[in-house]
Amino acid sequence: MPAIPRKDILARLNAMVAQGLPIIGGGAGTGLSAKAEEAGGIDLIIIYNSGRYRMAGRGSAAGLLAYGNANEIVKEMAVEVLPVVRDTPVLAGVNGTDPFVLMPQFLAELKHMGFSGVQNFPTIGLFDGAMRQSFEETGMGFGLEVDMIAAAHELDLLTTPYVFNPGEADAMARAGADIIVAHMGVTTGGSIGATSAKSLDDCVAEIDAIAASARKVRHDIIILCHGGPISMPDDAAYVLSRCNGCHGFYGASSAERLPAETAIRDQIRNFKSLPNLKGTQS
Repeated sequence: MPAIPRKDILARLNAMVAQGLPIIGGGAGTGLSAKAEEAGGIDLIIIYNSGRYRMAGRGSAAGLLAYGNANEIVKEMAVEVLPVVRDTPVLAGVNGTDPFVLMPQFLAELKHMGFSGVQNFPTIGLFDGAMRQSFEETGMGFGLEVDMIAAAHELDLLTTPYVFNPGEADAMARAGADIIVAHMGVTTGGSIGATSAKSLDDCVAEIDAIAASARKVRHDIIILCHGGPISMPDDAAYVLSRCNGCHGFYGASSAERLPAETAIRDQIRNFKSLPNLKGTQS
């Protein structure tokens, strides 16, 4: 599938905003996930290295560590996902801090492959404390992710960056971000999800602060929420009903890992509960 023009995607998403319809995006670590998400009516599909680790039974945080080349993994995943998606924009997670990538050329390659946009993942935003300070001081800071989004915007790719605070929201909006995704931390729940998280009410306050900062730059920017305790549809409904202008939800583990864990577990339990076979009862 060729890349969908940014203006067409934004026209559809802005029409949804005008109608009060929630925008739903989701990560796909496999072609099957992408096909199922599209069949369910998803609005955006995003593929990045954590999807591969997540669907291999490892936590999403694996995508932040040196277990593989994140940008090359996305290109490998593209040949599995892009051919099976028919009409939904597919976005690439890009490691904007990779010092061994010629970023404008890499982004142009992604667009030529059929990606309609980008997101900043892996992201330095998920690090804090001494490690975050070390990244920032040694030339691998969040500003490079802002630069990547600006470069993608120049190529007319849809841009949907993760941000973690109002300052980052301001910077990404100024770089031309079309959608700001307020990241609330690694998703909780399931067998490999995080166990520590803020409350849903904490998320509402943080998302509102992020949204307000982005709207000071551009009033029409789209805001989505993601992660932390917002892991199930009821969680998203709670947050969206209380936020001041959050337009939808983006799920990664929520969109594929948690449903897969539940569906496969329950299916096997159903098979295991089959009645005893004739002639084998003691």
